[in-house]
Amino acid sequence: MTDHLVIRPDDPGAAHVADLLAYHLAEVRGHMRDFAFALDANGLSAPGVSFWTAWRGDGLVGFAALKRLDDEAAELKSMRAAPAARGTGVGRALLAHVVAVARSRGYRRLCLETGTAALHAPAVALYRSAGFMDCPPFADYQPSPHNQFMTLPLQGGS
Repeated sequence: MTDHLVIRPDDPGAAHVADLLAYHLAEVRGHMRDFAFALDANGLSAPGVSFWTAWRGDGLVGFAALKRLDDEAAELKSMRAAPAARGTGVGRALLAHVVAVARSRGYRRLCLETGTAALHAPAVALYRSAGFMDCPPFADYQPSPHNQFMTLPLQGGS
């Protein structure tokens, strides 16, 4: 297996994505119940959603999605590193990829919703290190003690 990471467009309904997506959904829904908004394969396949997988050699090590909100904003959706790939830079690479795509599409801001439980702390630290800041709920989200909302201004650049 190589250390070289490849991020490619993919089908969230593909068999090779199923186990990691099921793991992701079970974890967030198990901890957040009514406050988990992670998309399943159908949601990640919807119009306006772009989906990518990350690979090291022939091993799937993560995925991420970008959902169009309107002409000015998009949402980072369902970003996940495989358990064995945590701490190896997969999340940072996926985040950089999604930010670059959002900028290339002309969005002015990138938003995200995540949880407040301890299991979300590494992701929140990653988002903050990339410049994301707290913001009010966006789109159809409602505030709760179980969710937090963040945004990253995208003023050109890469």
